[in-house]
Formats: sequence, C-alpha cells, structure tokens
Amino acid sequence: MLFYSFFKTLVGQPVVVELKNDLSIQGILVSVDQFLNIKLDDIRVTDEKRFPHMMSVKNCFIRGSVVRYVQLPAAAVDTALLQDATRRENAAEK
Repeated sequence: MLFYSFFKTLVGQPVVVELKNDLSIQGILVSVDQFLNIKLDDIRVTDEKRFPHMMSVKNCFIRGSVVRYVQLPAAAVDTALLQDATRRENAAEK
C-alpha cells in the first residue's frame, strides 16, 4: 500500500512509464489504483519511429503488471517522507 499511497500524491505530475515491451510513454498522471494501474493524459511516446501507431493516442490506461519502470520528477519526491513511511510500515509488520 505504500507505493499506492505514494503514487496518489503524484497525480497531476508528469511521469515517464516504461513498459516491459520497451515502449516508453511520457504523460501527466491522472490516476492510479491499488493494483498500480495507471491513467495518463497528454501522452507522448519517446521513440516515435519505433512505435508510429502511438502518435495519434492522447491518453491511455496502463495495466500495472506490464510496467517495468516509472520515472518521476525529482522535485515531486519527498525522500524523507517516503523513508519515514517505509520505516512505519516495516515496524507495523513486525
């Protein structure tokens, strides 16, 4: 649940999502659910020559199981808060 809560704080921020099939999509994070499924608006494919069929797509839904990486804006990540939340979650499990 930690990642779900963290990603919810990033709604409205630009992110880059790399999929397992090597497709990278840059867009504005609209929503995320508990399965880490992601909705993006104003998307742009980073490798347009390799994926020309994606040029006309403006928004998308990405299933969480096909995500390899999510690149976040450095300014949007509060590492101290994330570390504290990780410690609290770890202590609750014991």
